Amino acid sequence: MTVTTPALDTVDLGDPGTFAEHDLDAFWRHLRDTAPVHWNPPVDGRRGFWVVSRHEDILATYRDDVHFTSERGNVLVTLLGGGDAGAGRMLAVTDGHRHHELRKILQRVLSPRVLSEVAAAVRVNTRQLIREAVAAGGCDFAEQIAGRIPMNTISNLLGVPEQDRDHLLAQTKTALSTDAEDVDEVDSEMARNEILLYFMDMVEERRESPGDDVISMLVASSVDGVPLSDEDIVLNCYSLIIGGDETSRLTMIDSVHTLAAQPEQWRRLKHGEVAIDTAVDEVLRWASPTMHFGRSVVRETELHGVRLRPGEIVTLWHASGNRDERVFDRPGAFDLGRTPNRHLAFGYGPHFCVGSYLAKVEIAELLTALRDFTTGFERTGAALPIRSNFLTGFSTLPVRFRPDHSGLKEVD
Repeated sequence: MTVTTPALDTVDLGDPGTFAEHDLDAFWRHLRDTAPVHWNPPVDGRRGFWVVSRHEDILATYRDDVHFTSERGNVLVTLLGGGDAGAGRMLAVTDGHRHHELRKILQRVLSPRVLSEVAAAVRVNTRQLIREAVAAGGCDFAEQIAGRIPMNTISNLLGVPEQDRDHLLAQTKTALSTDAEDVDEVDSEMARNEILLYFMDMVEERRESPGDDVISMLVASSVDGVPLSDEDIVLNCYSLIIGGDETSRLTMIDSVHTLAAQPEQWRRLKHGEVAIDTAVDEVLRWASPTMHFGRSVVRETELHGVRLRPGEIVTLWHASGNRDERVFDRPGAFDLGRTPNRHLAFGYGPHFCVGSYLAKVEIAELLTALRDFTTGFERTGAALPIRSNFLTGFSTLPVRFRPDHSGLKEVD
C-alpha cells in the first residue's frame, strides 16, 4: 500500500482509512503550529468534532473534569454513535466518586506488589516464545509472539481458559481494529457484543463457583456498600481484555518493526547502552498505539480562543502530542535513551491507564528477550497496517531472527 501525505483540508479523522493510507506527520505539525484546536467537520451524516493536538492542551483537558466528561464515550466510535452503553459502570467511561471507587478495586489486583507472580510468568512465557521463534529462524511476529503475550497475561488474570483465547483475540481485533476493508461497524459491534456475552457467562460461573481470578474478585466487590452488578463486572472485564491486549500487542509489534529499520538503536539496546525501562518508554511514545481518546463538553469553556459548547465532542490526539516539538527534543527521532519522556501512551490524570505497570512489564520482557537471544532481526515481508481511527499499528510482521548462541544457552 502506498502511504501519501494528504492535502491538509481533506483530512477526515473520523475515517479509519485516513490512517492506513496517509502519512499524517505534516498534518499534525500544521495543526500544532497553526490550529491547536481544529474542527473536523461533519462527513456523510457523521457529527463533527474538535481536535486537540498539543501535548500541554491534552494534559489540561485530561485533568479537567469540570468542563469535560468521559461518561458519553471516550473514543470516536462511541462518541459519534451517541454514547457508550457502559457509561457510569465501566471504569473508562465513569467519572467522579464512582470512578474513584472502581479504580481502587481494580488497582488492588493490578498493583506492582500483587502482580509480582504475574510478571515472573510473563518473563518465562516471553523468553520461551522468543527462543522458539529464533530456533525456527523466523515467524510472523505479530501473530505468533505479540498476539500471545498480552492476551495470555490478561486471560490468566481473568481466568479465561486457554482454549478460548484465540477466539477472544480475534474478537478484540474486530471490535476496534482490523486489516480488512470489508469489516464494517456492524461487524465491530457484533464482536463487542460477543465479548460481553462471553464474560456474562463467566460471571455467572464465578458467582456459583468463585476462584482466585479477577472476575471472582469483582463478584465479591462493592461500591458504597452496593455489590457490583453482573453488568458492571462484564463491562469492566471487556475494558480489561481490550485494554490489556491492544496497547501492549501493538507496541510490541511496532518496536520490532522500528528496531529492524534502525540498526543503531538496536545496537544501543543490544550492548546495554540504554536502560530497558528507558527504551520501553520510547517505544511507547513512538508507537502511540492509542491514537486518541475523547471527551464531551459539559460546561462551556474556551481553549486557544475557540469556544467549546456543551454537547460538543473534543478528541485528544496522542499521535500528535507524542511528537510535539514543544515537549520533545527531536520528536521525529526514535531515541531509546530519551529522558525525560513525558509520553501520553497511557493517558493522563484520573483516567491514567490502570494497567500501565503490566503493559510496561510485558514490553520490557520482550525487549530483554530480544537483546539476550538474538543478534538482530529483519523483516521478510510486508507489515500490514490495521484500519482504525482509534488504534494504530500492524496486524502482520514477518521477521527473520539472527540467533545469539551465547544467550540461547542460558537457563532461566
